[in-house]
Amino acid sequence: MAGVGEILLLIFEGVGQTFGLRAGTEQPRYTVVEQVGSVEIRRYAPRIAAETTVTGPEEAARNAGFRRVAAYIFGANQAKAGVAMTAPVAQGRAAETIAMTSPVAQANAGADGWVVQFFMPAKYTLATLPTPSDPSVRLTALPAQDFAVLRFTGARGPKAVGTQSRTLQAALSASLWRATARPTAWFYDPPWTLPLLRRNEVAAPVTKAGPASPHR
Repeated sequence: MAGVGEILLLIFEGVGQTFGLRAGTEQPRYTVVEQVGSVEIRRYAPRIAAETTVTGPEEAARNAGFRRVAAYIFGANQAKAGVAMTAPVAQGRAAETIAMTSPVAQANAGADGWVVQFFMPAKYTLATLPTPSDPSVRLTALPAQDFAVLRFTGARGPKAVGTQSRTLQAALSASLWRATARPTAWFYDPPWTLPLLRRNEVAAPVTKAGPASPHR
């Protein structure tokens, strides 16, 4: 049973998250290498994700995937050990997310499939992370990679994510950066965070094209 101190800490964290406070929540390491309007080009270090594939509508899949991977970090693993919660959670197109990497995250796997990811704290390796008890949860090593990232607040349903993804792609079309996969949605806050204080992002893996050759 949790002690009084742990209970007070959970209450404090819950209140803080309502107002968009994320103190103590680890995020994947990155550096900003360029700014393209309101879009950041970020260079992420290698990281590890615990992920699962879920079929169904986007938001229902996000909730189901979140519960499945959250169970892993809260002790549904062979060591029965907890793993610290990190941000963001990612959701996006499965084929691109697995092949190209990304941050909870969500990605679409086929017509109605989604990959939902939690990023593991940097102190872990694949060898030191506990093995998931649920065979539908897998651990994946993600290489260093560049992402174009657009931050937004408010709603984070399919319509909002689609609108922000198009804005991201339009910004890239006027730059030398080219997306190598469809955008993935990244969510940093729980559903009860006030909408105007939420940190949401859409992100696409990118590569930089060389300058165009002059006509002769």
